[in-house]
Amino acid sequence: MTRNDAVADRLAEMADRLDAMDVEYKPRAYRRAAENVREHPEPIERLASEGEDVVGEIDGVGDAIASKIVEYVETGSIDELEDLREELPVEIDALTSVEGVGPKTVGTLYEALEIRTLDDLEDAAEAGEIQAVKGFGAKTEQNILEGIEFARQAHERQLLGEAVPLGEAARSYLADQPSVESVEVAGSLRRWKPTIGDVDVLVGSDDGESAIEAFTDWDHAETVIEAGGTKASLRVGSVRVDLRVVAPEEFGAALQYFTGSRDHNVALRNRAIERELKMNEYGVFDVSEVDEPDAGQRVGERVAGETEESMYAALELPLVPPELREGRGEIEAAAAGELPDLLAEGDVRGDLHTHTDWSDGDNSIAEMIEAAAAFGHDYVAITDHATGPGMVGGVGVDDETLRDQIGEIRAAADDVDIEVFAGVEANVGEDGSISVADDVLAELDLVVASPHAALSGDGTDRLIAAAEHPQVDIIGHPTGRYLNRRPGLNIEYDRLAAAAAEAGTALEVNANPRRLDLGGQAVRAAVEAGATIVIDTDAHRPDSYEYIRYGVHTARRGWAEADDVLNTRDAGGIRGFLD
Repeated sequence: MTRNDAVADRLAEMADRLDAMDVEYKPRAYRRAAENVREHPEPIERLASEGEDVVGEIDGVGDAIASKIVEYVETGSIDELEDLREELPVEIDALTSVEGVGPKTVGTLYEALEIRTLDDLEDAAEAGEIQAVKGFGAKTEQNILEGIEFARQAHERQLLGEAVPLGEAARSYLADQPSVESVEVAGSLRRWKPTIGDVDVLVGSDDGESAIEAFTDWDHAETVIEAGGTKASLRVGSVRVDLRVVAPEEFGAALQYFTGSRDHNVALRNRAIERELKMNEYGVFDVSEVDEPDAGQRVGERVAGETEESMYAALELPLVPPELREGRGEIEAAAAGELPDLLAEGDVRGDLHTHTDWSDGDNSIAEMIEAAAAFGHDYVAITDHATGPGMVGGVGVDDETLRDQIGEIRAAADDVDIEVFAGVEANVGEDGSISVADDVLAELDLVVASPHAALSGDGTDRLIAAAEHPQVDIIGHPTGRYLNRRPGLNIEYDRLAAAAAEAGTALEVNANPRRLDLGGQAVRAAVEAGATIVIDTDAHRPDSYEYIRYGVHTARRGWAEADDVLNTRDAGGIRGFLD
């Protein structure tokens, strides 16, 4: 776990414990700070070493929270958090992972039954004690009991690559229902975050009852968690899918609202207030002539809401792409006419990081090349693993074998109509050294250098050394992270990006949905530094070429335009970059 993650976890825990104790306002502030610290591109320990004022420059981190962050970095603990743990001695993370059990429920159950652990919760539910607590009932108790084992098995957030196909399947199914006029996924899935909690789906319909019934009859559903007049929830595998039905004329407003993020929506609402408008999930309303604009959700003359575009237009803004809606300057950019012309999926023309059965891939060189052509690529690079640290089971190609492979790649290229580059994925050592001899690297068209071992601590200097190597063209999956399994290296992205830009080395967005490395904020730091981005799939089999879309949307989260991305160029442009 990175120090950023560790600090974010402590702040999130403080939010939950304060919430469980019915403290107002503070939980929201701590949750926002936790999210922004977790996604901040610079190591929190470096910022903390420069003082609380520097830490406080992170969005959502005020003086009080900044002091606690510095305290944790310096001492490994936060006194106030320790006090909260003593005051409420419960396993808050484990308990809140149970469906329907939030921090406030944890607080209530501790006060009433002294429930501290999942085992305590299970024992109380089985004994019928929970339903005797005020505000609970037999159904709630049974739901909690049923959710405990699931919580133990599926504690992690879902990968984007698992959630997107499910969200698209739900959207496609609902779009075919006669009662549904419009349907779209929403929430963090629509913003293409690397991991998501639940799959959120929004439907516009005048017949909500039929839409809900169709949803609960979906053959993908394993369990119907709840179903009401306008909302329903299903469980598909380990994923919860939530449906909300709204009136068709309010679909655009609801889609904007439920896509989020919270910070983005708050900024929009503040902009609306400045214009004597009220903005919410039902539309935009002119409240300039209303004495009490907060008297209801639909007060005033409705001026927008049927489409998302109308919601933004009412605030004198162009539509902000979902990937940018994180409260990180996108509204100011939109107001100034400075939103980026974001990269699109169709802009990528090739893949410069793929593997074959010469290392740990499943298919031959010819099969991977033919699959790239069938996918529609103009070019592909074969970059099998070199030997070195992190290559378990002897899957890497040694220098002598790599020379042999170059000839095989060139021979296979003669049989296809796309350009083929002979490359390697070399290993970056802890000292920044490259695991392939320089004279062999010089024979290759393209060199990807990636960290595969010693994937903790600060990796900035290590990657800068690799980026500055005269034969290295791309730094692959820079942090080495594996989502939900390991966080990877800490990197000072501004320094790495500056070095890569100076050296003419591209930084990879590895589109494998278990990596998505670089992440969105790191991409933005790289783009702002003038570094070149490349989006690769790290494909080990033909169907992995499909991963490219996840890399594209990750780059879009980093404000990347087509000109920022190496493999939007044609084959001649790639050769020009490599020369």
